[in-house]
Amino acid sequence: MTQTEFSQLVDISIHSLRCYEQGTRSLNEENLLKVTCSEQLGKYAYWLTTGKVLPSSGQICPDFSIQELCGIISKIQTAKRA
Repeated sequence: MTQTEFSQLVDISIHSLRCYEQGTRSLNEENLLKVTCSEQLGKYAYWLTTGKVLPSSGQICPDFSIQELCGIISKIQTAKRA
C-alpha cells in the first residue's frame, strides 16, 4: 500500500503520515483511533498499540514481509525470526 492509499484509507493527511514516519511529529489520539478503528487495520489494533498479539480474539500482527515493507522491522530482523 502506498502512502497515498494509506492516507486515504485512514483519512489522515499525507503530510502528517510523513511526519509520523520521520519521527518529527507524534501520533495524536484522534489519528491513532483512525488507524486502529479502520475496518482493514482493526485486526492489528492491539499489536499496533502494545506490540503483542491476542490470536484467540483475532488480534494478530502483520506478516513479517509486510512489516519489512512498511519499515517497521529490518531485513536482518526478518532473517532472525525465520
